[in-house]
Amino acid sequence: MAHIIVVGNEKGGAGKSTMSMHVATALSRMGHKVGTLDLDLRQRSFGRYIDNRQKFCAKHGLNLPTPEYRDLPEIDKDSLQPGENIFDRRLSMAVSGMEQDADFILIDCPGSHTRLSQVAHSLADTLITPLNDSFVDFDLLARTDADDGRILGPSVYSEMVWSARQLRAQAGLSAIDWVVLRNRVGAQNMHNKKKMGEALDTLARRIGFRVAPGFNERVIFRELFPNGTTLLDLRDLGVGNLNLSNLAARQELRDLMIALNLPGVTVDF
Repeated sequence: MAHIIVVGNEKGGAGKSTMSMHVATALSRMGHKVGTLDLDLRQRSFGRYIDNRQKFCAKHGLNLPTPEYRDLPEIDKDSLQPGENIFDRRLSMAVSGMEQDADFILIDCPGSHTRLSQVAHSLADTLITPLNDSFVDFDLLARTDADDGRILGPSVYSEMVWSARQLRAQAGLSAIDWVVLRNRVGAQNMHNKKKMGEALDTLARRIGFRVAPGFNERVIFRELFPNGTTLLDLRDLGVGNLNLSNLAARQELRDLMIALNLPGVTVDF
């Protein structure tokens, strides 16, 4: 059965689609069969990223390793059982249609709380939560005291992950490996950076996730999206000598793939 990776964060602008595309494409490049879903039915940023890749390859006669992408199937409401949610059925059918053949299924969730996102989290073997390195985004994970920064309790999102873990335990499934990524870690404001790291480490022990390095803010990520390409495609596209920023970004991706510690994956780039 496929290992299911869910990329979730209920705040927009954390780099979920960029993260999803790079993880899925890296796995494809390493020889794994990868299926993908985008549960943001309105914006489809991840889905459009893959669309851009397919069009770019067709236009230029390229054969870049590309994960399989599927939209959620349409369902006749009359086929639903009494009390069955249509989104549950659509997601279940999409996953079951890929899980027999795929090594991994990567599901990109919307930046808001939806029924689809809630169900997807309960399917996750690995949950990746990209987080901008600021206390504004830290609020996604926990409520803090405004005066001294003490952690008062988990956020609504963390409680949703806890519920997903309980559902998996009741079903006899393995525990979710929850990985929180520190994105856009800057060199400035070292005091805030240190406080953020300490707060994340404290919360990680309290509610059970791992902290891993993500991507720094780089222009290259905005330049890659229109063609559907990733950092690992640059040499195939004739970019022989990568600049220092591109090399650093590639190393960040390598560090991320190693940190995820996905089953059967040997990072070889």
